Amino acid sequence: MGRISIASVTKCFEAGTSVVTALNDVSLDVQDQEIITLVGASGCGKSTLLNLIAGFETPTAGQVLVDGHPIKGPGPDRGVVFQQTALFPWLSVEDNIGFGLTLRANRGKADRQQVVERMLQRTGLLAFRERHPAELSGGMRQRAAIASVLAINPSTLLMDEPFGALDSLTRSIMQDFLLEIWEEQRKTVVLVTHDIDEAIYLADKTVVMTAHPGRIREVIDVNLPRPRRYDMRSESSFIALRDHVTQIVRTEAIKETAVAAVG
Repeated sequence: MGRISIASVTKCFEAGTSVVTALNDVSLDVQDQEIITLVGASGCGKSTLLNLIAGFETPTAGQVLVDGHPIKGPGPDRGVVFQQTALFPWLSVEDNIGFGLTLRANRGKADRQQVVERMLQRTGLLAFRERHPAELSGGMRQRAAIASVLAINPSTLLMDEPFGALDSLTRSIMQDFLLEIWEEQRKTVVLVTHDIDEAIYLADKTVVMTAHPGRIREVIDVNLPRPRRYDMRSESSFIALRDHVTQIVRTEAIKETAVAAVG
């Protein structure tokens, strides 16, 4: 299972002699096997919210629950994919993918070599198994990073701008790759992005956040058929959703700019 419940969460950080409220009274339910995308202007708390779910941070107030249990720290049930690929530069692709299964929390989960072989085949990296990260393209590195997370078989994938450093063509290919993986494994996915097209294309629901402090402005149901395909982006239903989300994000950004100017 991968049900996430965020209940009245506030997160504050100390900044010198002052306190910054990154999130204020945020509540959100994520159902098992849903893909949720988080969008909003920079500084709206998207990554902070993801870090709370991952267990890297703790709420100042409120609770974050996974399958009804409070999160007390990182765990193998939640795999995290970052914008900058978290691969060990001194390890081969094969060893990077299998590394997580050598950790105590994951030992005995599965036959390591079988899992690694399956991930290499599924990600198209079989011919590059002995290469090191520096010898791969950006898209291949990100595929290897996703494979290393999938190898430990978490119920939930948490992704922080996972394709943000890629060129537009590679990014679209990686979006389709993620959807193919989701169709096969049906994991719960929470993904942070600044790309509104990406947010709509991937999601069951897109969450638009406001800035300073971060709050949920609107949760939008993305009622587009699955499996998704690239050419659906030119369809009127997709364009309408994209324009709706863009208008909300734009309005919030204008408000934020106006507040900053007055301040």
